[in-house]
Amino acid sequence: MIKGIRHIILDLGGVILNIDYQATAKAFTELGIRNFPELYSQAVQTSLFDDFETGKIDTPAFIAAMRQLAGIPLGEADIINAWNAMLLDFPLRRLQLLQQLQLHYDMVLLSNTNEIHEAAFNKILNERHGIPNIGVFFDKVYLSHRVGMRKPEVAIFRRILDDTGFDAAKTLFIDDSIQHIEGALKAGLKAIHLEPGMTLEEDIFRPQEGR
Repeated sequence: MIKGIRHIILDLGGVILNIDYQATAKAFTELGIRNFPELYSQAVQTSLFDDFETGKIDTPAFIAAMRQLAGIPLGEADIINAWNAMLLDFPLRRLQLLQQLQLHYDMVLLSNTNEIHEAAFNKILNERHGIPNIGVFFDKVYLSHRVGMRKPEVAIFRRILDDTGFDAAKTLFIDDSIQHIEGALKAGLKAIHLEPGMTLEEDIFRPQEGR
């Protein structure tokens, strides 16, 4: 853990929420969108997904675009279920860690997401842990489709710093995508890349850790 940190900005998928991009790729491939892995991945995605993640298009427009990509009359529920297939679970120990961190740090969530996933991950959190939404663990929540910006744009990090008054030099950003880490570093933040196999609870923080 980097010393001198007072503020923490966390990514959601792959950091707090376990995800599997391949599950969604497999689901859409089985629905008939054979080239889906070329259209969307952790590293790159086409403008359709960028637009959905920045709120430029809504759910009906996204559904229509996915039907067009498939070239077959897919049902809305099939598309939503395939899109949500990547969202797995919130490990209890990780949620307990977030509660501990709240006692010692200013906490902000920053996620590239969309309105379908927002509803789905909050449903998972509520049904499995009785927690109404992910915002319970944070002072502020920045979801890309709500703020109209997404990582790795430097602008989204500067927006957070401006909104909160955080000192960039005392702010730690943790994400599982290296391109997002690079964006944070350009904004002057400290950053840790959560590499494959690493977790918050095992590799970054230890129980009862203070400032």
